Amino acid sequence: MGGLPREGRRERVGWYFYDFANSAFSTTVVTVFTGPYLTTLARQAADPAGYVHPLGIPVLAGSFFPYVVSLSVLFQVLLLPVLGAIADYSRRKKEMLFFFAYAGAGATAGMYFLHGARYLPGGALFLIANVCFGASVVFYNAYLPDLAPPAQRDALSSVGWALGYLGGGLLLALNLLLLSRAHALGLTTGQAVRICLASAGAWWAVFSLVPLAALRRHGPVRTLPEGEWAITVGFRQLGRTAARAKAHPQLLLFLAAYLLYNDGIQTVISLSSQFGQEELGLPVSTLTGAILLVQFVAFFGSLLFNALAKRAGAKAAVAIGLVLWTAALVYAYAGLRDAAGFYALAAGIAVVLGGTQALSRSLFSRMIPEGQEAEYFSLYEVGERGTSWLGPLLFGLALQFTGSYRVAILSLAAFFLAGLGLLLCVDVQRAEREAQRDTESIPSS
Repeated sequence: MGGLPREGRRERVGWYFYDFANSAFSTTVVTVFTGPYLTTLARQAADPAGYVHPLGIPVLAGSFFPYVVSLSVLFQVLLLPVLGAIADYSRRKKEMLFFFAYAGAGATAGMYFLHGARYLPGGALFLIANVCFGASVVFYNAYLPDLAPPAQRDALSSVGWALGYLGGGLLLALNLLLLSRAHALGLTTGQAVRICLASAGAWWAVFSLVPLAALRRHGPVRTLPEGEWAITVGFRQLGRTAARAKAHPQLLLFLAAYLLYNDGIQTVISLSSQFGQEELGLPVSTLTGAILLVQFVAFFGSLLFNALAKRAGAKAAVAIGLVLWTAALVYAYAGLRDAAGFYALAAGIAVVLGGTQALSRSLFSRMIPEGQEAEYFSLYEVGERGTSWLGPLLFGLALQFTGSYRVAILSLAAFFLAGLGLLLCVDVQRAEREAQRDTESIPSS
């Protein structure tokens, strides 16, 4: 960060810390505890055939959580692009970031009250928290062009991701310690899990105070027309952006590739614990330990892939990561048998996890016309860390129709292979030229 004014360094550090804060939700809630715990609650409420009936719809208890994940991202598909368009026309990017951050943290903390057969309130709280998480990250990502020129964004994005893995890993380590000592503390496993879930909401809220203090309000590049409401202009602008989509074929090609392969990444993240518990019979302590390993290895993996991008380019580094992701799923289907294999798989995934996501974010930022950052990052977030809807839906359907977790996990390879094929067709330099041309042609109001 040398050469930056002190205020600029302070703002970058604050931006990094939002990743540190919200990653507790990704690790403790999405990746480790909610899938197995919500599945347990659903099984307690299930009929003799193993089905629950939310809103009268028969759902296999084991498929309930994947379907909730899908529904939460469907809401994001409808909501986030509009929010992004609104943010581009207002000075409320910071306020919107923290409104959704604290709403999500509150819903997460509310998971402490889930017990017995309360699978339906659990699904509702997770849906609210995950939608708010995705909404907050739209505005967080939209700060990236404000904080660094294109040449510095790979490094800035990678450091943010790395610090996020460190934050998520630290809370997960504390939760693992609590879980291992639950009986000595007079807690049941269920009570310990509920405390772990609530702790993620508290962590998210407390550490969000750092970016809340450090981030500045950046004025919109475009001025809101006199007498217009931001939400009205936001809807119209989103329509105009869709109409101009043909002028950005390379950006759209990359976005399609990212949507596909990130569907696979997010599904593996959110359902890996359920796979380990149900297919391999691993206890929660083993699952938590494996995810903890991922957090700390991924910290170094993010920095390693940043170094690889400097040598080979960001696009090539992401492509290498996708090949390794596909190999990991083949191993999960054909070779994974025990806890040792689960740890080995976790370590391998960790090396490519952070680098793939961090470089994708910085690569995309270089393709966006100036003044449309939040709007385009809202489209990006639909396929980003709020998890995907196609992947969990495919996983849930494969499980429901075949009864095999191995077939369900292997089915996700289709997302990585399809995303890799599209990524190889993206011309990054041409995408940057298209963005520059569109920036020069857009009026300020």
